[in-house]
Amino acid sequence: MTAIEAQGAAAKAAAGILMNCASGVKNDALLKVADALEAGTDAILEANEADMDAARESGMQPALLDRLALDEGRIAGVAKGVRDVAALADPIGQITRMETRPNGLVVGRTTVPLGVIAMIYEARPNVTVDAAVLCLKSGNAVILRGGKEAFRSNNAFTKIMRAALRESGLPEDCVSLVQDTARSGVDELLSLTEYIDILIPRGGAGLIDHVVKNARVPVIETGIGNCHIYVEASADQDMAAQITYNAKCRRPSVCNAAEALLVDRRIAESFLPKAKKLLDSKNVEIRGCAETAAILGNCVKPAAEEDYYAEFLDYIIAVKVVGGLSEAIEHINKYGTGHSEAIVTNDYDASRRFLNEIDAAAVYVNASTAFTDGGEFGLGAEIGISTQKMHARGPMGLAELTSSKFIIYGNGQVRP
Repeated sequence: MTAIEAQGAAAKAAAGILMNCASGVKNDALLKVADALEAGTDAILEANEADMDAARESGMQPALLDRLALDEGRIAGVAKGVRDVAALADPIGQITRMETRPNGLVVGRTTVPLGVIAMIYEARPNVTVDAAVLCLKSGNAVILRGGKEAFRSNNAFTKIMRAALRESGLPEDCVSLVQDTARSGVDELLSLTEYIDILIPRGGAGLIDHVVKNARVPVIETGIGNCHIYVEASADQDMAAQITYNAKCRRPSVCNAAEALLVDRRIAESFLPKAKKLLDSKNVEIRGCAETAAILGNCVKPAAEEDYYAEFLDYIIAVKVVGGLSEAIEHINKYGTGHSEAIVTNDYDASRRFLNEIDAAAVYVNASTAFTDGGEFGLGAEIGISTQKMHARGPMGLAELTSSKFIIYGNGQVRP
């Protein structure tokens, strides 16, 4: 048995215990995890600094370094997120149906854990905690496989959480971290059907594509985010400029960041300079169409076809002037990834049509795509943002980490 197979077997055994734990037991464990994370801040920061040093030496881009970095404030935020999840209602054991059939059978349906979840992700160490606590609260064991860039940080988080689980009386193998950071470790997880019930990849297009194409374990595909802001002709242009700036620049390395800006031709000449003024404060590179370049000048790099498909994860934005709502919708549905799309408008009919015709997990009117986040949507935290349509779509919180089973009460019925 390989190390990862042994990890899978241990997680399966732990899941069998966790699935029957009372809400109070799980909540107590989560609160102990939160306290332990705060107490372990120095150890986490020391591990993170080693990751950051290695990342700088390897030439990691500044936007990606930001994803990797931890500080006392971010760790405090992670601990708060754990307490927020503990305060949420338990998703397990919820009766979603109960009816009496003509033959007297009482047929019900109740929510149950998925079992063992494997999570493969890149760069962001806070995902280690988010994924673990959501799985714990929903009664699932989790096997974590983070990127090599954040291995020391992920290991520090995991050791602290496992110690807190032991203290609370739960099996420490409810949460485990794969120690093999080579691609072979990912590939072994993809085929661990005996132990893993569902696999969730969270990262760049290359990782997700590899997992989807090669997994034998069922996969929930999460979000590559080529997100758009469309500024319609009736929009408040100052508001639209602020929304564009926030969606692009707040954290350009995350999947809900805007990668493209579409502007109605009727207002392009007045709006684009407003947007550029804000984007210039972060030195955002503009890759635009010919009309964009004609308005903004030589600062615009000509946009290639692939730029409109790109998830830049950096201070780069693709810009296109469009003829109206129909062209904007057609463009977004062609080039988007089904993650998050926004329209800025004062036209009610335009907003309704955008909401109805855009095919994405989250569709906004007059707000930044940066809000696509489990915490912002009231889910406490998220394990990922699903861009597929089966089982879960959008930010995946506790409810999306459950399945169901039928429960049937009888009094001697036999089927004729």
